[in-house]
Order: sequence, then C-alpha cells, then structure tokens
Amino acid sequence: MKLLPSDIGPDKELAVLLSVIRRQQRIEEVNEYLDELAFLTETAGGKAVKKFTQRMDHPDSRTYIGSGKLNEIKEYIKEHKISLAIADDELSGSQIRNIEQILECRVLDRSSLILDIFAKRARSAQAKTQVELAQYKYLLPRLTRMWTHLEKQRGGIGMRGPGETEIETDRRIIKDKLARLKEKLIAIEKQSLTQRKQRGEMVRLALVGYTNAGKSTVMNLLSKSDVFAENKLFATVDTTVRKVQFEHISCLLSDTVGFIRKLPHDLIESFKSTLDEVIEADILLHVVDISHPQFEDHIQVVKSTLAEIGAGDKSTLMIFNKIDAYRFTKKEEDDLSPIEKENISLEDFTKMWMAKESSPSIFISALKKNNTDALRNILSEMAKEIYFKRYPHHPPYS
Repeated sequence: MKLLPSDIGPDKELAVLLSVIRRQQRIEEVNEYLDELAFLTETAGGKAVKKFTQRMDHPDSRTYIGSGKLNEIKEYIKEHKISLAIADDELSGSQIRNIEQILECRVLDRSSLILDIFAKRARSAQAKTQVELAQYKYLLPRLTRMWTHLEKQRGGIGMRGPGETEIETDRRIIKDKLARLKEKLIAIEKQSLTQRKQRGEMVRLALVGYTNAGKSTVMNLLSKSDVFAENKLFATVDTTVRKVQFEHISCLLSDTVGFIRKLPHDLIESFKSTLDEVIEADILLHVVDISHPQFEDHIQVVKSTLAEIGAGDKSTLMIFNKIDAYRFTKKEEDDLSPIEKENISLEDFTKMWMAKESSPSIFISALKKNNTDALRNILSEMAKEIYFKRYPHHPPYS
C-alpha cells in the first residue's frame, strides 16, 4: 500500500510551492525556505515551477492560504497542467482535502514530502521500519474516506463491529500496523544495542550536520571508504559505521541522517534509535556547509535538534566544510552601510568565530582535500585525550 504520493515519474512531475508570510517575517526568509522546499522537490524527483506566497497573520485554518490566492493558483495550475501543490508547512487532513477540492490537484505538505524522500532513500531494515512507522503516525490523524481501500488488507468476517464506519475501520487497521511496526523496531533495536556493546572500548565519533553539508564526503575522507554522497538532500538515511585509525588509537566513526528545518516530529521520534550513535558518541563532528548563505541558521537547527534528542552537551568539533566554494563581496572603502554576512571574508569569519565560540573548529574542503591533514591531527589529539582519560593504564590498541 502506498501511504504517500511517491515515485515521481521520469518526466518529473511539475509542482507549485505555497507559503504563508507571517507577521514580522521577512520575505527573504520565506524565499530561502521555499528554495529549500524546491530542492526537496527536486530530490523527490519533481520540479518546482512557481512559488506562491501570501502575507497573513496566521495560516487559514480551512485552506492554509486565502481563497482569492487559491483561485489565482488554480488558474495557473490549469494553464500550465500542474498536478501537484506543496505547502511549506505541515497541513491538517481537512486543509489538504479543502485545498485539493479547490485546486483540483494533489496536495502535499513539507512533512509528507520529507517522509517520501526518506522512504525512497532507506535501505536497511531498521531505516525502512522507522520511516514506515513515521508515515503511519503522520497518516493516522489525516484519515479520510479516500483511504477505505485499507479494509481490503484484512479479512471481512468479524472485521467490523456493529455500526463501525469505514474510517473507523481504517483507523483501527492503521493502529494495528503501528503496533506491529513498533514490535519489529524493538527487535531490531535490541540487535543494534548488542552490536554497539561488542564494539568494546573504542573511541566513538559521530558526524552530524544539516543535510547536504558534506558529512558523507568527510566520512569517505577520514575512513577511506565509498559511502554514497551526492548533491541532494538526505543522500544518507541509513547509519554507516566505519573503523578509523589515528596513530595507534582505533575509533569508530558513524554517519547518520542529516537534519533540516521543520523536520517532522514523528520522524525524529522514529529515528531516535538510529540517533543513538550520536547520543552515545564521545565526540560529535558538526559539519557545516560554509558556502551556503544560511549556514549560521543551519548551525542553530542542528544544535536545537541535538538538544531535542539529548545530545546537546556533547564535546563537539566544528568542521566548516566547502571553503573552496565560499564567496563574499568586498565592500568599497567609502561604503558606510552595515556589514552583512555576504561582505565578510573567510579569514575575517574565522577570526570572529574563534573569538566568540568555545568549541574547537577547523575550516576544510573535504572534496578538494584542503586542510584535511590538520583535521586528522586535531581528531588524533582529541581521540588520544579521551582514550587515556578512560584507560590511563592501557597501552593504545590498533
């Protein structure tokens, strides 16, 4: 059964993007979010062809945006034969239904789009189960009569209580599936816990960061492996663990799912067992795409998500990646306007960061291998410090 619209065809399904500009919210900020939503759409296999925004105090409880704007969007959709509309916020079941009736096309929200990408990217049994669990949790409060085909998945005799409606039947089926998925996930988590215990006394490092920051490229660099990496959001969903060596200290390096703004809460809940690699790590390697215009916002998103899963106070090395792609515009000497991020050189930013932050940091290009020897040296010192503090009388192992 397909929970969410998926597998956009080879010709790329065309989509329009919708967003509400709230009171005191900058239009530039909304456009940045919509650019990310467009990238998510591309990652899912579609193509965003137009963005529609409307300034409102808060989203309409029935239709998310106003009826006048929806009629404008409807005309555009008809004229250009668009089949999909995607909202940048999470929508209720009634909002989705109402918008679909007006626009006469399918409607997704940001959460369902992210879940769809995760479903396509998951490879391991654990990740697939976690994504399916999150999908059903997302679906349950949004059940409508369109889901009545679910009853065909169970036998008819004794299935339905007296007077039970089709939607009540569907809801019961979903709850049964949720219960079975949770049991399956518990069994998988027990196996993962056993594997982690068998790793013994190695120092453990975990890569974290905003999606598409280059974590998998850093993983390949440090472990000399070939973890899948590409310029798309959520290229990595499954956790990958590799053994790496720093002088005579053996470490385990894990790479897991990247974070993103408005990451669905159900997905965070479902993936908490996968994120145990982060929670149990000795050192977090926070990879940042310094070439992205909003990299400072990305840092805050990652920090907030780490705090949410209970890993906010971990020892962290900030790895500012993609320095080869960093660009800035130098201000003219007679320009007295305030200095913006776009006018700060990499050298100046480095000095500013070092002055205001206590976390150690390094600036590299994992792709071009710039400053990567220095990265290895820092990690070697950090690993040795942890190892000898933990085992003061043990010789280093290999």
